[in-house]
Amino acid sequence: MSMKARRQWFLLFCLLPGLTLLVLFKLYPTVEVFQKSFYLWTGIGDTPQWIGLKNFTDLFHDAVFLKSLRNTGFLMLVVPVITLTLALINASILTRSKLRERNVYRTLFFFPSILSFVVIAILWSFIYHPTIGFLNSGLQVIGLGEWALPWLGDERTVLWALAVTMIWQAAGYYMVMYMAGIDSISPDLYEAANIDGATAVQQFIHITVPMLWEIIRITIVFSINGVLTISFIIVSIMTAGGPNRGSEVAMTYMYGQAFVNSNFGYAMAIGVFIFIVSFALALLSNRLTQREAS
Repeated sequence: MSMKARRQWFLLFCLLPGLTLLVLFKLYPTVEVFQKSFYLWTGIGDTPQWIGLKNFTDLFHDAVFLKSLRNTGFLMLVVPVITLTLALINASILTRSKLRERNVYRTLFFFPSILSFVVIAILWSFIYHPTIGFLNSGLQVIGLGEWALPWLGDERTVLWALAVTMIWQAAGYYMVMYMAGIDSISPDLYEAANIDGATAVQQFIHITVPMLWEIIRITIVFSINGVLTISFIIVSIMTAGGPNRGSEVAMTYMYGQAFVNSNFGYAMAIGVFIFIVSFALALLSNRLTQREAS
């Protein structure tokens, strides 16, 4: 056996444990989810019954699922837009400004992104508490007591309250990504803009954003898909889908169908639908931003 062949077999042997785990815990379960979504299956011990596309057709006649889909769409629209905008503005200010305390601000803004989602959900649950929460207490102190609301108990405010929680958690993470990108931009571009009399806002629009566009495109996809993950944890702990399903999202509804109602086949159909939608959104956002970049 030649040296090249031995090297290839050695590399394959080194990769084998990781590939085995990937197949067992990622690829195989994914294939099983797609397969079982065409069955009526109540769980382990029950024989799956083939029902074809019935699980998928039932989705569009399920009022609760459609409501959870609207709630998920709201969060996937609002959270990434506000999060990435704040992250980009903060990154530009902290990178380009001469603030002495900018390292402190960097730490403070990034700190929420290293906290556990469970900790964040519990923390904000106390902040939004209608009687002892910091938010309503603060409004009382400054004379705006009439604005105090049961933020997590009102259908009109619950999604916005959850969105604020997710924005607070993620903005610092994307800010660091943008700061790394800004640091790689040549200072000569900003110096030339200063000589030409460009303001800080003009430099931000015409230099910072175009030079960071590829990073922005990546973070758009990350943030849209990230909402699916964090919304499940945040909603499960803070509201459990209430009030009146007003904060139910697709992932929590899928979990409830599987582990509360033992309707695993239907839950897997929801998972497949979410996967297809999220994949389509990622392709769409990548395509639209590519056109914008050109």
